[in-house]
Amino acid sequence: MSMSAEDAPAVVPGLVSVVTATYNMGRYITETIDAVLGQDYLCVESIVVDDGSTDDTMRILQKYAGDPRVRVVQQRNAGQTVAKNHGIREARGEFIAFCDADDIWESCKLSRQLPRFADSPRVGVAFSDIVCIDGEGRSFPAAPMARAEGRVTAALLIDNFVPFPTAIARAAVLREFGGFDERLTMSIDYDLWLRISTRYDFAWVREPLARYRIWPGQMSHKTGERLENFFQLLERFLAANPGLVSDREIDLAYAHVHVTRGYWHAREGRRAEAWADYRAALRRDPFALRLWKRIVSLPLGRDRLPAEGSR
Repeated sequence: MSMSAEDAPAVVPGLVSVVTATYNMGRYITETIDAVLGQDYLCVESIVVDDGSTDDTMRILQKYAGDPRVRVVQQRNAGQTVAKNHGIREARGEFIAFCDADDIWESCKLSRQLPRFADSPRVGVAFSDIVCIDGEGRSFPAAPMARAEGRVTAALLIDNFVPFPTAIARAAVLREFGGFDERLTMSIDYDLWLRISTRYDFAWVREPLARYRIWPGQMSHKTGERLENFFQLLERFLAANPGLVSDREIDLAYAHVHVTRGYWHAREGRRAEAWADYRAALRRDPFALRLWKRIVSLPLGRDRLPAEGSR
């Protein structure tokens, strides 16, 4: 891990430090920062970590040079994980939130979420629903996702239901767990939420408080790499936390990822790989309705379910 409580500056009670990691996001970053500064909760600082941008990002950020709420930190290009941890180390707030440089917050986001931390000292992370937008800011329906709150480890194993631009965490909790794992380049938030979930509760605010941008330039479009990374994270987490969840919950988690990857293979035209994933999911959870819906939707043509071990 990359930090400890000793790395932290003096904490300002009630302050929310909003970490925005940016790389060549001059197109969107003004809208992002303005949304952070436009919160109806006023005790906010914006920490923008520029990860070696080569576009006009730094020129655009000059407009905030006179605003004491905004701090711009530059670093050599080292990737999003290092940039986000850099922002956490700079944060002075009792709470730390995240809003990447292509996402947007609703003005009431912080005032809606922060009261959830007062509910219990065991709440480590609060999150909300989202609205998806495209590169031009047009909204479109988000895929339905089951969410949970309280002790959420088992549910998180099945899917990462915490939208990153909605997450607010106690700064002390982030530092307790060392921030983001800098050995990872993808699914870094999923890894962190899983680790935090072993000791703390999650609070879910049931309204869309952020607009999550999905567009061709973002990293999350590397679907195959991301899904493979999910398997690796699951294996590592379960090895590090034996007995934390039941065998049944582990089966459900693996079945879900196999179904998701199988569906992606099918959409890419790789039917043999799709069947292999669906078969693996069936072994884990033979009665999964979602799985059978995917199998029925897969065009069979001349294909047959491959024999065990065949391709």
